[in-house]
Amino acid sequence: MVAKEFSYKEKPDTLVLFDVDGTLTPARLTISNEVRDTLAKLRQKVVIGFVGGSDFSKQLEQLGPNVLNDFDYAFSENGLTAYRLGEKLASQSFINWIGEEEYNKLAVFVLKYLSSIELPKRRGTFLEFRNGMINISPIGRNASTAERNEFEQYDKVHQIRAKFVEALKKEFAHLKLTFSIGGQISFDVFPTGWDKTYCLKHVQEDGFKEIHFFGDKTFEGGNDYEIYSDPRTIGHSVKTPEDTVKILRELFHL
Repeated sequence: MVAKEFSYKEKPDTLVLFDVDGTLTPARLTISNEVRDTLAKLRQKVVIGFVGGSDFSKQLEQLGPNVLNDFDYAFSENGLTAYRLGEKLASQSFINWIGEEEYNKLAVFVLKYLSSIELPKRRGTFLEFRNGMINISPIGRNASTAERNEFEQYDKVHQIRAKFVEALKKEFAHLKLTFSIGGQISFDVFPTGWDKTYCLKHVQEDGFKEIHFFGDKTFEGGNDYEIYSDPRTIGHSVKTPEDTVKILRELFHL
């Protein structure tokens, strides 16, 4: 049974979910008018939502201050912080799950490892604590756009993030943690099962017959992989927001 709030749409039983970075916006930059206008047209036809690993404040910066009015669903930190039609839903906490003792060990290991690797540049905020996960950035989240681009290329050659993830997997094999490389400069650490598929729990009761997902990190190990390959979704892999617009126009006749 489709939720009555969505009955005005042409296809109220269809949900389209979007990753943010690289899918709706360039990495850490703001949404374009073209993407915004396309989403507004799409929302008349289907239910729309976004799901990203970042916290809500960063998504506000990228998608605009009216984000809760522009989307039917808003999922921050993979859905651990969630909104439906502007109303906040129940949330989860990483620190309660892992406990202070294990979190301390994890943080100390991360900081020691960061100090031991060779990098051309370092900026700030290397370990960011979020509600549902931690985000680790070898160069630091305060890097400029140019520095992010530079690190991304450096990482492709030297596999800084991939090697870091392997070290963490080995050291914390006793914990059920998932390590997910996303964006240009960082990777997320969260309890297994708290990937982007977590957001699907929040939409179950709304009776969707079809759920589409658009993402750019859809390869194995990327932070869109689990929801992209989930049997409950129809996955669309994109490289840029322009790809997203092109596919939406073709798929939904916008």
